[in-house]
Amino acid sequence: MSRTEAAELRGKAGEDAVCGLLEEKGSEIIARNYRVKGGEIDIIALDGEFIVFVEVKTRKFNAFDDGTAAMTKAKMRRIINASERFVEDNPRYKEYYRRFDTAYVTVTTDKYPQVLDIEYYKADFTAMNL
Repeated sequence: MSRTEAAELRGKAGEDAVCGLLEEKGSEIIARNYRVKGGEIDIIALDGEFIVFVEVKTRKFNAFDDGTAAMTKAKMRRIINASERFVEDNPRYKEYYRRFDTAYVTVTTDKYPQVLDIEYYKADFTAMNL
């Protein structure tokens, strides 16, 4: 298995786990891996009166970094811009409040990774703090 394939398996394991967590808490997943030119959103969910845009950072156990360094202001801007496009393309969500969450997932280094930990941050960033 190549490094790229292993990274994709880790990423999918992390996103699947976060979707499960959100669903357990009553959210409805409405889209995954939404891509537009200049941006991507890992998970889009409905949580009450909020449409939630979730960035998932998955790392191996004992990795050099925990993923927080990858959440730059530029990355946040791309997510916010992609969210604007999503709402433009799906006007039925226009009346929802928007929330930007981040999930940091730690997985095992196994061939088929298992989730060890999820740190989930509601309203982790807004357009106002960029």
